[in-house]
Amino acid sequence: MRRVHPSRPVLPTLLSTVLTVALLLCTPSAWAGTGAGVRDRALACALPGTTGWTDAGHDTDYSVFKRPTGVIKVAMIFVDFPDAPATESPASDSARITPGADWVRKASYGRTWLSITQHRRWVRMPHRSTDYGFARGLSHETHEAYLKDAVTATDPYVDFSRYDMVHVVPTRNASAISFTPTYIYEPGTAGVVADGRRVTWAVTFGQDMWHWDHRLVGHETAHAFGLPDLYAFDAGGDTHRFTGGWDVMGLIGGAGSQYLAWQSWKLGWTHDSQVVCRASRGSDTVRLTAVEYGGGTKMAVIRTGPTTAYVVESRRAVRADARACSTGALVYAVDSSVPTGKGPVRVMDAEPDTTPASGCRPLDDAPYRAGRSFTDPAAGVRIDVLRSGGYGETVRVTKS
Repeated sequence: MRRVHPSRPVLPTLLSTVLTVALLLCTPSAWAGTGAGVRDRALACALPGTTGWTDAGHDTDYSVFKRPTGVIKVAMIFVDFPDAPATESPASDSARITPGADWVRKASYGRTWLSITQHRRWVRMPHRSTDYGFARGLSHETHEAYLKDAVTATDPYVDFSRYDMVHVVPTRNASAISFTPTYIYEPGTAGVVADGRRVTWAVTFGQDMWHWDHRLVGHETAHAFGLPDLYAFDAGGDTHRFTGGWDVMGLIGGAGSQYLAWQSWKLGWTHDSQVVCRASRGSDTVRLTAVEYGGGTKMAVIRTGPTTAYVVESRRAVRADARACSTGALVYAVDSSVPTGKGPVRVMDAEPDTTPASGCRPLDDAPYRAGRSFTDPAAGVRIDVLRSGGYGETVRVTKS
């Protein structure tokens, strides 16, 4: 889902980016870096954000986005419409998405928990569902008007001062509320206020919640944390050509649908101590623990420019019965100057897995198995997968 976001002032962001890049270029452990063979500090591989909104940059403006740690209190409210009255129970709708809270807790290695309080009563919206203008290109103002009506209608029954975030669930009968955007308050505007507290972050669910599973919660909530979309916004070509099914910010229902290690590092769920950085010339041999498991080294990064890097991580894609479908070292390119929906992260495809586990479909954007290598001669990058199996891979990353 393409996000609806307010216009953001770009001058402070651009100035910050210029200063960040200048400091990186002047710091001994920066990407242009230190002597051969010396392991660089992790932050030498952290790329600056340059787009003024959600991107793959390591820095996040927490005056706008929600800090993704600890308990986040969520009010879940239920609305129907004069032209689409509810005929189901609120519980039947919430059951579709509330498991997403446990999914986020697991994906964040226990560092973030969505504490969802369900206010299970249908509250009637003041306008017809068709009057709210839910279509691609939905503006921030139109989306805010919908959220304001939902909060105002529910306010007599809910103390919004107790919550950090709001989830609005419409009746399944409201086909006009077709998709699920994330709301982020635009600083300096009136916004939506209830019980003396401004609603800063919200997810307004739509009919696509019946297409996706509970991981939709992980996708949308992560926008409030500052993550970009990793699928393609343009109408031509494969929508999921950038990352395939390897990140929930791309294909929500993908077999490898988790957060990439790069995204987890940006959110603070993966620590600097779990990142091996190669910003200067040299080579590192790294034992990677799969992203799906807690602990261990989660990724090796080879910085290639002021806003670019290659990343390698270990992955274990699964099918519905939790059996591993595709395993190996996933290699991808990151460019923090590329906006959301334009491919800030692009997975490098190894040869398709011709011997997947029984009952598993070979994945697009296959990971690299032991004995295989990825090279980018122009960037002076080589990644060799030395060993594969169990809970991870051993790789050698080289920058020449």
